[in-house]
Amino acid sequence: MAKQDGLAVASSTAKENGGTTRNNEGNAEDDHRRVPGKGQPGIDDEMCGRYTLMSDLAELQASFNFEDDGLDYTPSYNIAPTQQSLVVTNEGVRRCQSMRWGLIPFWAKDVKAGYRMINAAGETAAQKAAFRSAFRKRRCLVLADGFFEWRKEGKSRVPNYFLMADHKPLAFAGLWERWRSPDGEWVRSFTILTTEANALVEPVHGRMPAVLMDEAKALWLDPLTEAPDILGKLLTPAPAGEMQTYPVSSLVNSPKNDGPECIQRVETSLPEEPRLLH
Repeated sequence: MAKQDGLAVASSTAKENGGTTRNNEGNAEDDHRRVPGKGQPGIDDEMCGRYTLMSDLAELQASFNFEDDGLDYTPSYNIAPTQQSLVVTNEGVRRCQSMRWGLIPFWAKDVKAGYRMINAAGETAAQKAAFRSAFRKRRCLVLADGFFEWRKEGKSRVPNYFLMADHKPLAFAGLWERWRSPDGEWVRSFTILTTEANALVEPVHGRMPAVLMDEAKALWLDPLTEAPDILGKLLTPAPAGEMQTYPVSSLVNSPKNDGPECIQRVETSLPEEPRLLH
């Protein structure tokens, strides 16, 4: 691993088992290919289940202060649970790594534990067995350009895209963990911390990712800061007035679709939601 000016970047690898999992009935299936909602592994109505990361690597480096040394990065318009995505960690040096979405606790028996842990409530994560060690020692920035939430429209669920009004990349508060599989392979995985929704998101969903603004990013990554009362105060929503939203196509419901059409604005039968709050 190369280091430059005290910074380093690396990419972790993980066995994905071909992307195939088993549902509660033991039937093989692609677990992350369904629309977020109740009754689905790793996703429920209180969780953020899809997001985007399309910014080029140079912009991400400038925004989050890490060096690139051959990082394998492919932009995505539709990141889903169990997929690899970029996070920034700080174990003495600031590093950008590719990790699996869905935290697998170090004590888990198999990778399936991660399906239920794509998110953690910021208010209680420091006390939960699956997250409390990572909350003290293994915090990260989950890099993103925006996220999706689903609004009920009659019997349907309409995806809405949320992003910063200036279209700059943002950092979700995250936790990460190392897990060793029974065959000896190490897997690095992460979860996204959530908080109460701001005024822009709340009409669509009651929760949203905790977004780290300005100096909060550095404090969240500070390895010397472990006190839950200090860290918990950082887990807030982005200011509603600095965000925008619009409805998008149901194409985003399937991770098979991963192109610009996933974030293109569409018309709906509901009255227009304000794009910006001031």
